[in-house]
Amino acid sequence: MNRRQLLRASAVVSAAAVLPRVGATDSPPEGTFGPSTVRELARGLAAKSFEPPDEKLPDALNDLNYDQYRSIRFRPERALWRDENLPFQAQFFHRGFFYKNRVDLFEVSNGRVVPIKYRRDDFSFGEGLGQWPDVDLGFAGFRIHAPFNRPDYYDEVCVFLGASYFRAVAKGETYGLSARGLSIDTGETKGEEFPVFKAFWLERPVPKATSVVVHALLDSKSAVASYRFTIRPGDNTVFDVEASLYPRVDVAHGGLAPMTSMFFFGPNDRKDHDDFRPAVHDSDGLAITNGKGEQLWRPLNNPRDLQVSTFADLDPRGFGLMQREKDYLAYQDLESRFEHRPSLWVEPIGDWGAGAIVLFEIPTKEEIHDNIAAFWRPTQPLSPKNEHNFTYRLHWGPDVPRSDALARFARTGIGSRGDESKLFVLELMGDKLKGVDPKSVRGVVTAEKSEITNIVTEPNPETGGWRMSFQCSVKSQKPIELRAVLVQNETPISEVWVYRWTP
Repeated sequence: MNRRQLLRASAVVSAAAVLPRVGATDSPPEGTFGPSTVRELARGLAAKSFEPPDEKLPDALNDLNYDQYRSIRFRPERALWRDENLPFQAQFFHRGFFYKNRVDLFEVSNGRVVPIKYRRDDFSFGEGLGQWPDVDLGFAGFRIHAPFNRPDYYDEVCVFLGASYFRAVAKGETYGLSARGLSIDTGETKGEEFPVFKAFWLERPVPKATSVVVHALLDSKSAVASYRFTIRPGDNTVFDVEASLYPRVDVAHGGLAPMTSMFFFGPNDRKDHDDFRPAVHDSDGLAITNGKGEQLWRPLNNPRDLQVSTFADLDPRGFGLMQREKDYLAYQDLESRFEHRPSLWVEPIGDWGAGAIVLFEIPTKEEIHDNIAAFWRPTQPLSPKNEHNFTYRLHWGPDVPRSDALARFARTGIGSRGDESKLFVLELMGDKLKGVDPKSVRGVVTAEKSEITNIVTEPNPETGGWRMSFQCSVKSQKPIELRAVLVQNETPISEVWVYRWTP
């Protein structure tokens, strides 16, 4: 994790650090472990008053600066399961800097649970750090390694660090956007509540296993939850997630399968950005397949004012923040390599009922901030004294896992046409566009409270796809909702492009 990634993480973790402290887990130090163990712990914890997270640290660790914390490294030779020739290993993060909350870790093997104890000798420390007793401090988080890029090296697959945040990568990728266990009151004027993972149980994998199982206990002032993650790394890294939520109070603004990302600027939004790079973002759009099977593509913005977009739905089929642009020349950043950042797609398992996919776009003047958030919000509040179960699959990888042949919007470019008009240029790609008669294809564009003119659709010989362009009047200087689709003989042959233009 480089300096920019750590600063971005700290921007959200520091907000969680001001929450009340979570007490120690009720799990016994050693004992049996079954499929319902963490659910029972969560149910019991929800019946008790909330206790703040344990932030107590020795004086030498309380005020670490960035460089001091970066100098604390886990020794790879001490990794969990390293000496057992197993297909997965686990390494741990030290507490300190922005990561003061204690996280308890346990290993599960053959139905027995044993605590993973902090040992000072498992870490190397830089110069200038003070001394402290070698007592069980717990951990800040952990990461899973596996030889999924090449057979002779255990690369990072995923990391759980800070509040309820976690990240993962697929083969050949670098870390980008984050997922969360649960979001509460995101965007509300009273402020957001940040639930925290307070304990994890890591199941010991069997030889030649292709997956590893992690259980987690989440706690916050408003809700408790248990999670079971089955993690399968590969060309697409997949998390099967089983979540059981136990609210302490009515949670009217809960976010399920939440994710956060960064969009600084791109070809659709370059105003006020004097930068040598053509684009800077971890994700470039929100993709949705709604309950009716309609596929939507919403390019992201870095707006001047907070923007909230709500896509009401019934039993969604999937949604996610995607990084579609995979060409180095689109970014030209040798350090960040945005073209290698993963997309994250949420696939609900079963019916989720009525609700909405909510997108937050937050203004930012620096790329170190995660300014994009998306999640599913149920219409009905999550009520206390009830168990709310949700199962879903997280796909981390280069693209949305889908089998249809609809053309997709690969690029959104926007430029001025005088003071009162904007030119939109949309690039489409896909097998559906190959060999079609240009005379049978047209673009359908609509806008709320604005005039659309000069709609042009044509093959693009440079990309092998098609280009759709149009002009939109912006005289009113108010946000404009736009919608576009490519049709052949009145039948859609592309996903639906939806966009909110803001002055």
